[in-house]
Amino acid sequence: MKTTYAIRQLVEKALYIKRLTPDIENEINYELTRMGHISDVDYEALELLMAEMDAGRVQLVPSWLG
Repeated sequence: MKTTYAIRQLVEKALYIKRLTPDIENEINYELTRMGHISDVDYEALELLMAEMDAGRVQLVPSWLG
């Protein structure tokens, strides 16, 4: 079975643009629901995203700004 680490890739996208957009957030939630579990790699990526948001280096963008 090939592991794609889709959540990690979505987090990388958010870190690159320094924004967590509603589209990225929805895709992360979809992947979590679809997989039913989270890999260590994806979990660490989400921890990093949350730390970057807490530090103010990544903004949560409201849906009306996209």
